[in-house]
Amino acid sequence: MRIRQAVAMAIIGLAPALTGCLTHTRIVPKTRPADVVLNAELGDLLKQVNARFDAIQTMNASIEIVATTGGGRQGKETSYPSFGGYIFLRKPQDLRVLLRVPFLGSVALDMVSNGKTWKLWVPKHNLAMTGTSEVTKPSTNGLENLRPAVFFDSLLIHGLGPDQVVSLTQDTRVVANEKNPKDLVEEPDYDLEFLAQPKGQTAHTVRVIHISRANLLPYQQDIYGPDGTVVTRAFYSNYQKFGDTPFPMKIEIRRPQDQYILTITISKLTLNQKLEDDQFELRIPDNVPVKNMD
Repeated sequence: MRIRQAVAMAIIGLAPALTGCLTHTRIVPKTRPADVVLNAELGDLLKQVNARFDAIQTMNASIEIVATTGGGRQGKETSYPSFGGYIFLRKPQDLRVLLRVPFLGSVALDMVSNGKTWKLWVPKHNLAMTGTSEVTKPSTNGLENLRPAVFFDSLLIHGLGPDQVVSLTQDTRVVANEKNPKDLVEEPDYDLEFLAQPKGQTAHTVRVIHISRANLLPYQQDIYGPDGTVVTRAFYSNYQKFGDTPFPMKIEIRRPQDQYILTITISKLTLNQKLEDDQFELRIPDNVPVKNMD
């Protein structure tokens, strides 16, 4: 026993000398603490999320949208030209996305949904698709798996559901100062994790909302599938106030499983304006074959 203790003490005593010969220092970007850090309790954060969701009943947005497909699995990325257009949203689940061809102004894509059924019309390719709002048979073409729920769930951040529980954790992210990209700030955040009701000792994560403690507004939302994989990551920036409701004018939607990214920039936004039923109607020409995507 004494011999073992002596050997252990000798190793500890030699460690500084040995490691000193092997250490290597490299320069890394320097960060600094955030100038403003706001505090909030879990209950207050939930009230704010619910209030922002409840404050919006309809949305009429003029947008520019850019799509990027591909990634590591394909070994390449393809970026498509930006399209201007509109997004109409009406609770509980009505949605229309209308995109126009640059310069020409003709319809490039028209998609509508009532939350249960879904229609898509792409005139240039004489392509029409319909089906349920859920993907039951995934396509190898990621964009063919695009459903209105991707837009709806990314545009409006839902609060705590009646069949969910929530936990609060804290973390820190490093962000660049908008006026000086070399100025890196360590910004604390709050993370709201929403879980389905536990079954026994297991629980399934539904969503995680990342909230900046600089302004107590969401900057990211992660949406999980039934198998625990992230199906959607939405990033929010450039908030503007509409009455008492802050809303992000830039939203980036990442779909890691489908290997595509949609970047939506809102140029004009009107909230809670009455939207008519015909604004959510899409008539596919009779001579166009319709592909069922159930």
